[in-house]
Amino acid sequence: MSDNELGMFLRARREAVTPAEVGLPEGVRRRTPGLRRAELAMLAGVSVEYLTRLEQGRDRHPSPQVLTALADALRLSSGERFHLLRAAKVTSGDLLACPGAAPPVRSVRPTVRALLNRLDPAPAVLLNRLGDVLAFTGGYERLAGPIGLLDGRSPNVVRHLFTDVRARTAYPDWDRVADEQIAVLRAACLPADPHLAGFAKELTVVAGAPFATRMAAPAVPPGPAGGMGAERLVHPEAGELRLVREALEPSGADGERLVVYLPADDATSAALDRLAGRAPGALRAVAG
Repeated sequence: MSDNELGMFLRARREAVTPAEVGLPEGVRRRTPGLRRAELAMLAGVSVEYLTRLEQGRDRHPSPQVLTALADALRLSSGERFHLLRAAKVTSGDLLACPGAAPPVRSVRPTVRALLNRLDPAPAVLLNRLGDVLAFTGGYERLAGPIGLLDGRSPNVVRHLFTDVRARTAYPDWDRVADEQIAVLRAACLPADPHLAGFAKELTVVAGAPFATRMAAPAVPPGPAGGMGAERLVHPEAGELRLVREALEPSGADGERLVVYLPADDATSAALDRLAGRAPGALRAVAG
């Protein structure tokens, strides 16, 4: 992980935006993916030299007005703007003495456990900021247990995804799921978090390049609500399922998130009902 989160994020977003998206001509002999520095500088109303210093980490204290202008020029979403602000604070050193040094939460509040009980039979799981499984519904156990996610004394969704060979079969879109899980992990933790550093070191050794390469890449914010549309899961008993994720953050949580999986179509709805031994219609599809 880099200490220049802001510069890495700005460059990654600049290279992901095409000139056409911001009303500029494509031009010829374009060797740079996305926007050139000069193009972004013009759109944001800053000098090319200043933008270069920001991207290279030689200036770590941009004003709120500059950040807003860059966010507008890059057409950032609200989630990406939050990530830009957070990256700026990390790069400037404002977040080095942050709550991220506290150990990840391991306990479950009675109110959250009661909420999980009421969510059954829907698959739902409570995770801490490192992806450790803290509590889950019976529906989640029926969904995740057969693919090995709950094996062992301390199950973790990220570790399972990158180190369990069964995960490659369970997730047909494994690369997309892996990208999203890393985005969620990095958004929940600060770069200076020693617990994230230890976890990343462990998985770098155990999982190798598929994990290490993603962790070394510029950080990007996760999709809306920590989701990414319908997620395909091949279940050993129920076959291929299409699930929609909704991630909620309990009040007062330190990086905890409650993830609920809902059927994206009628076939998945019926399959989940069969797994639960319930009459059809207990879980209704939320999307066609």
